[in-house]
This record gives sequence, C-alpha cells and structure tokens, in this order.
Amino acid sequence: MKKLFYIIIVILITNSVKAQEGKVSIDQDPQISQLLELYKKSLDKNDYYKIQVGFVSNNEKAQEIKSNVEIDFPELPSQIDFDSPTYRIRVGRFKSKLEAERKFNEVRKKYPNAMLLKPKKSTL
Repeated sequence: MKKLFYIIIVILITNSVKAQEGKVSIDQDPQISQLLELYKKSLDKNDYYKIQVGFVSNNEKAQEIKSNVEIDFPELPSQIDFDSPTYRIRVGRFKSKLEAERKFNEVRKKYPNAMLLKPKKSTL
C-alpha cells in the first residue's frame, strides 16, 4: 500500500513540474545585414558558368526554345536574356568549369549550336 501511495505521489509531482520558458533576443550590428545583402548580390552576378542554347531575334522563338530546354533538361534553371536586338536562352549555374563542361557535352547533343559561357568578373 505504501508503494502505491509513493508511486501516486511521484506521478503527481512529475506532472506538476513545468519546463522553463525563455525568450532569446539577438542584438546584431546593422552592418551585418548590409554585408549579407552585398553577399547575396554578388551571388546573383554572372560569376557562374552558363550554357547558351539559343540566340534569336524573336521573343516567341526564344520562349519556344526555353520551353523545349525546360522539357529536355528540367533540372537546369533557364532564363532568357535580352540584349538588343537579340534574345539569348541560357541554362544552368555552374560554379566549376568541370561541372559545366560535363553538362555542356550532354546539352550539345540535343542543341548542337550551344556555347559554354565563362563567368564575368565581379565588380564589387
């Protein structure tokens, strides 16, 4: 009987104990946010190898090529860059030349006029 009584007491005590609650606040230098934004912008620059699969002067044709590329290579991000008077269809974002060349050889089988584009130098 005493054991049952002790077990009930232990259960009641463990149910009534609550975990600690707290709030964390982080004070950081505002320049850190500026630095992060600058870093994000540098990543968005053209410091990646890309593969150009098309070079046309018609927006509809550019959209058609882009759609075909997205079907043929769904894992590659694609975009259309307009540089008057031409539309350039580009795929991929490769950090290393080796990775870019491997994919380029695969893309070139389907798009024989494809070109491997080197990254531009960053101007930060």
